[in-house]
Amino acid sequence: MQTPWTEGHVAIPESVLAVVEDAGRNAYARNEEACGYLEGPAADPLAVDRAVELENLANKYHQADPEGHPRTGHDYFKINALKFERAIRAGVESGRPVKVFFHSHLDCGAYFSAEDAASMTMGGTGDPSFELSYLVTAVDEGKVTAHKLFIWNAASRSFVEAPFRRVPG
Repeated sequence: MQTPWTEGHVAIPESVLAVVEDAGRNAYARNEEACGYLEGPAADPLAVDRAVELENLANKYHQADPEGHPRTGHDYFKINALKFERAIRAGVESGRPVKVFFHSHLDCGAYFSAEDAASMTMGGTGDPSFELSYLVTAVDEGKVTAHKLFIWNAASRSFVEAPFRRVPG
């Protein structure tokens, strides 16, 4: 399957961004990053029309094993990888692929951190695990202040900022 959304220029409706922003503000109130994905029709590869929030498991893992999982949900996200992989497969099979993974940052701006890159490239050892774009939403002092989209640049072997379009709807 071709994945033009991995080049940026994804069209994200205001209503979908509103779901992402609500997730970010609600997660901020819980002192954790929000995370999830955006999906849309395969027939319109740069369009997304639905946001799905995923549970951030970082605090649960930290509480159960603080030494093995020293980071909390405040500055880290951990998802159920099996559920996410199932969503990726189901999206391909249904003609509604997952195109964008989203997460929020608390009080530090919208950027693609080294930890984000490691999470998306199996510890920084290769290419991204999934053919996606990555939306980072800044939630500063409980308010959404920015959205930035990032894509994998194979030449530099890094994630770089790419444009996206806010569209009505």
